Amino acid sequence: MRRLPVWLPPALLTLAVTVTGLGSAQLWRDELATWSAATRSPTDLARLAGTIDAATGPYYLLMHWWTTVVGDSTIALRLPAVLAMTVAAGLLAVLGARLVDRRAGLFAGLLFAVLPGTSRYGQEARPYALATMLAVLATVLLVTALRRPGWARWGGYAVAVAALGLIHLIALTLLAAHALVVLIAWWRGPAAAGIAAPRLDAERDRRVWRWLVAILPAALLVSPLLVKARTQQSRQLNWVHLVRPDDLSALPGGVAQSSVVGGLLVGVAALGAARLGRRAVLPVSAVLLPVLLLFAAGAVVPLWVPRYLVFVVPFACLLAGAALAAVSAPGALVAVVLAGLLGLPDQAALRRTHEWPRSAPVDYAGAARVIADGQRPGDAVVYSPRRSWLFLDLGIEYHLADPPRDVLVTEDEARRGDLWAAECPQPAQCLAGTTRVWLVVSGRHADPLAAVPDAKGDALRADFTVAQVWQRPGLTVALLTTRSDR
Repeated sequence: MRRLPVWLPPALLTLAVTVTGLGSAQLWRDELATWSAATRSPTDLARLAGTIDAATGPYYLLMHWWTTVVGDSTIALRLPAVLAMTVAAGLLAVLGARLVDRRAGLFAGLLFAVLPGTSRYGQEARPYALATMLAVLATVLLVTALRRPGWARWGGYAVAVAALGLIHLIALTLLAAHALVVLIAWWRGPAAAGIAAPRLDAERDRRVWRWLVAILPAALLVSPLLVKARTQQSRQLNWVHLVRPDDLSALPGGVAQSSVVGGLLVGVAALGAARLGRRAVLPVSAVLLPVLLLFAAGAVVPLWVPRYLVFVVPFACLLAGAALAAVSAPGALVAVVLAGLLGLPDQAALRRTHEWPRSAPVDYAGAARVIADGQRPGDAVVYSPRRSWLFLDLGIEYHLADPPRDVLVTEDEARRGDLWAAECPQPAQCLAGTTRVWLVVSGRHADPLAAVPDAKGDALRADFTVAQVWQRPGLTVALLTTRSDR
């Protein structure tokens, strides 16, 4: 009887875990940005890339096509991430089988499937799951090309690396690990690099320039994005601070979405690295070098965001899988199940909300229902703050088929090529003639009008009074009426 392909159990388990509760949590702020961008025209997307989000532009273009074909429901927006994580788990099992053995690949893939981080980023309409898949794919293709060099194999690797760079610029730090392995293989042969095929005396290929040629398309495609993204860093990451040493210690819990599971993964991976010897060169460098490079860059420029490094998690799982392969199959499966059980509280929490901290959800859908239940023709809506990463306007608009008129908007996000609309510089004039306003304010406020600053708040307080207030997690909704309407 033929054995099941090594990639099948991890892929099926990952698919089962990530589709469970796929639509339970509302779209959070980053996903709302994806929805806003994906539903724009390619021309508008090009304008957006030129203003604030060049690094994510190719992903938004991909999601534009996806939403055109599949739709923009919560599940539809997250489905590409589900599929990407499923493929990543299968590819990880294949990589483990090729570098170590079948058992190591199988346990690596199964462990990856049960991590809370796999569910978190496999249920998010953002590029991290796709980057994870492409990182593993590029590494599998690199091993294949180094074992049996040929232009067709290097061509496949070149395509994967170019796609990786277009989807996630930071993920190109993985090339540092690839370069190290290529140099060792060139200098001392595949066995010294830890990639020699079992029972195959692979020839040393000294044509290292093949790898340089293979990464050239990625360099040509990504360079314009990198240059543009560098000019946008202050706007895109204005909430990020320079990295501190304790940020590095918190990384395992950040990428695994569980401090306990992240610590367990690091410990078992360290055992696997010790067991593998020189075969650990590729997975160890694929974990450490991207982390160290981003840490070094983050000490100079605010760049350190743990989720940017999610693509290194499969390689840590590969090392852990090698450690688990050294014990009996029942014992290894117990360890995988234990990791899954330890992550259950975090698995449940991320299916309630994707916001961080989990104790601070933002109920866009609840606020939208309040407005939908009481809305009348001619009503207007006002958001405060407008220029916030909470994207109050996008959250309400996503959940309302026919939202009230956004009375203060003078130029929408698409026309501006931005993630935020432009508001009327003279709010009192723009509000003239409006008798009912739905005010949506971030946070909980007994007096929502008092929470609106500057000229916008003055204009509202001058002509409107609060008729009713609703509190929703993370939001306050108030119905304002003019005296003539009371």
